[in-house]
Amino acid sequence: MPDLLIELFSEEIPARMQPKAREDLKKLITDGVVEAGLTYASAGAFSTPRRLTLTVEGLTANSPTLREERKGPRTDAPEKAIEGFLRSTGLTMDQLEARDDKKGQVYFAVIEKPGRPATEIVAEVLEKTIRNFPWPKSMRWGEGNLRWVRPLHSILAILTDEAGATVVPLDVDGIKAGDTTRGHRFMAPDVLQVSGYESYAKQLKAAKVMLDPNERAEAIDHDAAQMAFAKGWEVVPDKGLLAEVSGLVEWPVTLMGEIDGEFLDLPPEVLQTSMKEHQKFFSVKNPKTGRIEGFVTVANRETADHGATILAGNQKVLSARLSDAKFFWENDLRTVQAHGLEGMGAGLDAVTFHNKLGSQGDRIRRIENLAREIAPLVGAKPDLAAEAARVAKSDLRSEMVYEFPELQGVMGRYYAQKAGLSDAVADACRDHYAPLGPSDDVPSEPVSVAVALADKIDTLTGFWAIDEKPTGSKDPFALRRAALGVIRLVLANDLRLSLQSVFAKGNPEADTADLMSFFHDRLKVHLRDAGIRHDVIDAVLAMPGSDDLTLVVKRAEALSDFFKTDDGENLIQGFKRANNILTQAEEKDGVEYSFGADPKFAETDEEKALFAALDAAEAKIAPAMQAEDFAAAMSAMADLRAPIDAFFEAVQINADNPILRRNRLNLLSRIRQICLDVADLTKIEG
Repeated sequence: MPDLLIELFSEEIPARMQPKAREDLKKLITDGVVEAGLTYASAGAFSTPRRLTLTVEGLTANSPTLREERKGPRTDAPEKAIEGFLRSTGLTMDQLEARDDKKGQVYFAVIEKPGRPATEIVAEVLEKTIRNFPWPKSMRWGEGNLRWVRPLHSILAILTDEAGATVVPLDVDGIKAGDTTRGHRFMAPDVLQVSGYESYAKQLKAAKVMLDPNERAEAIDHDAAQMAFAKGWEVVPDKGLLAEVSGLVEWPVTLMGEIDGEFLDLPPEVLQTSMKEHQKFFSVKNPKTGRIEGFVTVANRETADHGATILAGNQKVLSARLSDAKFFWENDLRTVQAHGLEGMGAGLDAVTFHNKLGSQGDRIRRIENLAREIAPLVGAKPDLAAEAARVAKSDLRSEMVYEFPELQGVMGRYYAQKAGLSDAVADACRDHYAPLGPSDDVPSEPVSVAVALADKIDTLTGFWAIDEKPTGSKDPFALRRAALGVIRLVLANDLRLSLQSVFAKGNPEADTADLMSFFHDRLKVHLRDAGIRHDVIDAVLAMPGSDDLTLVVKRAEALSDFFKTDDGENLIQGFKRANNILTQAEEKDGVEYSFGADPKFAETDEEKALFAALDAAEAKIAPAMQAEDFAAAMSAMADLRAPIDAFFEAVQINADNPILRRNRLNLLSRIRQICLDVADLTKIEG
């Protein structure tokens, strides 16, 4: 079985596009050859800035010969029917076979599709892949019509077996497939002839190209850590930057420099952001001072002076960038000292938030009012929460945030501290955006929680009021993320509040019931990720108080744990049996059996035992639910399993005596009601 090696060699591919391009190449080629009848053992995709590579091992040499039989019309059928059958099969009359059938003789077509060699199939699939590759952006160059992310220079496509390597016959807009590649652009630009994947990888390594992006990332990470360790420093981890930088170089050469002393007093986030965004530098911290004092840059080549010239040039550009950052910082501090943090944010009245919801200034005033209302519910002082809300977004008018929008909130905390505001207010400036994603930390300080909730709930109720809700996959205002943020804030801080009441205070024109339903959908996703069944969630959401998310989750967790036990699974069957018998009887008789079960009409020991068990369960469940001791309520329900099972085994519900029948149906009603007091068990499947 031959192995396939493909390399598409081009000008530099943007780093952000490389991971998806690797997966797309692998999927398109492997799906294509399998669809054409080939099989393979394994496949792997790699990339560098100048090449996409795919290796496929254990590819079958030929597709199988296929034989298909098709039944046609009878031999005495009209001529046009026979002609239509011939056209559909591509055969001639003398190629048909006449066979006996139940209704006489019938024509059969035997169609054989001979197998095809792998070279022919790979050529077709590869050409189709190249011409239809799903780049986010692509370009044409020269006089050809081919589109690629950057000009495509060469195609390496070979099938290797015991006999050697065979070039796949392919020509795409004048670019013919071959068995050659090139090494590093500067250090080893000569042509390399390739005979298979192993020789290809070894030759590239010798030619200063690390093919595997993970290997490049590991090399950068290791070398940077070693350099920092030698100075007693440590590299600030940044997985995203590491992945990006590993896609910018074919032969990573790690260099470390020091930041000029005049910039060391800048906030560390400013240094990190400026170096990352402008120059793709890693930040290096001095643990003794807690400051960012160095940087790591990654060159794409080795030099005779061991990178000294490269480092000097980078240092010069870095100083210019950090001079700009220092200028923004000092200007912002002068504004805060002269006008205070509220003064810095005064211009937000002129910044439109949404044409139907007013300016950013209008929004801040809404958040302030809502934060004051929420504060007592989360243990914060209303005046302090209102003050934090007034200044939380003031840094949007700062020069630093204008230059680096990702620092909003972070800079607000620094400016609040410089303005002499309390730590609680300063922290709220930083934390009120959180959590933005599922891995973000959740604020826990009461003032921060109040402002964060107010910020997100104002957004949600505002857009609900103007009927700008998410539809399908479209969510331009990130309302799903805002709702998940509220859910995480409530649950992480164990908050007890009626969300619908808070929604009404956020915007009286919002449809709070519809918004609550939206929240329930988000909560279902959150709880399913925690391993709670969807039907258990539905059973709890159907109960009163479902806008108290903490209460809902506690109920769902207790019910979920209960149904993982044998008692829970058996009890639900007993409940369903009681509910089904009762529902059918009520439909048949046209009455509701909901009260009046009397133990004096009990005839059997099992019937009497069930009365006693229901009395005991009611006595335990009602106070347990009142005290929100759901584990105790579930335990009391579990005690009903045995008497309910025994009752159904020994007692005939639909007795001939109408008094006994009515009494037993009312007894079933007690079973149903006691269970429904805990959760709507009609929602439970199974």
